[in-house]
Amino acid sequence: MISRRLDTSIELLTARLVALSEAAVLATIVSTEGSTYRKAGARMLIEANGRMTGLLSGGCLERDLAEHAHAVLATGVPAIAQYDMRTTDDLIYGIGAGCEGAMRVVLERVEPGSRLLAELIAVVRRVGEGESAAIVVVHRGPASAYGTYCNGGTDAAMSAAVQSVLEQGRSATVSLDAERQAWVEYLAPPPHVLICGAGPDAIPLVRLLEGLGFITTVTDHRPVYLDNGDWGAARRSLGAASALADRLPLTRFDAAVVMSHHLESDASYLAVLGSSSIGYIGLLGPRARRERLLAMIGSAAEGLRSRLRGPVGLDLGAPTPEGIALAIAAELQAVFAGRSAAMSTTSEVAAISA
Repeated sequence: MISRRLDTSIELLTARLVALSEAAVLATIVSTEGSTYRKAGARMLIEANGRMTGLLSGGCLERDLAEHAHAVLATGVPAIAQYDMRTTDDLIYGIGAGCEGAMRVVLERVEPGSRLLAELIAVVRRVGEGESAAIVVVHRGPASAYGTYCNGGTDAAMSAAVQSVLEQGRSATVSLDAERQAWVEYLAPPPHVLICGAGPDAIPLVRLLEGLGFITTVTDHRPVYLDNGDWGAARRSLGAASALADRLPLTRFDAAVVMSHHLESDASYLAVLGSSSIGYIGLLGPRARRERLLAMIGSAAEGLRSRLRGPVGLDLGAPTPEGIALAIAAELQAVFAGRSAAMSTTSEVAAISA
């Protein structure tokens, strides 16, 4: 399966920055050693009133980071915060984290209408459209150079670093010149999931996937479901299941879940998806229904069997729509994280899946 990014904190923080009318501080981990709660690329936002969005530790460093943030807000000058919890000195410093790791954090002021905010918005839009991006965070060299740059601009060294990371598809620590060192983060798009069926039980699934940072599109042939559901930021597509490929570019999706509870529609969805390149296709319902659907689509079933998860979802023993949504979302999380996601019987026990 194509690499996808599961840490979508940059989208969350950018949305919060857009909503603010005053400056805040963006804190970014640029390097770690040993055992740390978060790794390089993790971010949090610290506002003037003390509100925080995101976490860089389990809560043990945030108070100290807030002190650094107050200074950055007041002066506008970026700063570096370093923490080393690998020795007993940590107890002397008073943080008491006990994480047995070290990290380096860049803190910088972000204002409404600033260059950085505009660049972050552009990056979020780009990855939301399925493209990769790269972000440069300078953290060594002159203090005036510290900070985040979402494109190289006129800086040839930054532009070359961005291009290299995009070509290699992985983040890297880069020496830009004799003085400046940067963490260049590769940002793959988040997973894009197609939900085929907009019944009431699809709503909790969309909410969970949205909370995980996934991009979701919901499709159905019944306008009453699409028009009246609380779909949040999910994209909606109205039309017959058989015309799915005509109205949606299926190459953009990483996974699809078929759950319309309408036999003919589910058969049409599966037939269309069998001809797509989508690597994960989930089907809600018991095994007997799955086999009936596969028989209905004849030879098109051959293109599905190696990719079809049916019943979809981890076996959590979930009898409710919310529990089944959790089981499906958990399986998708595991799949995109490259972890084992065993076949389940979750949706077999649900009356709504018949």
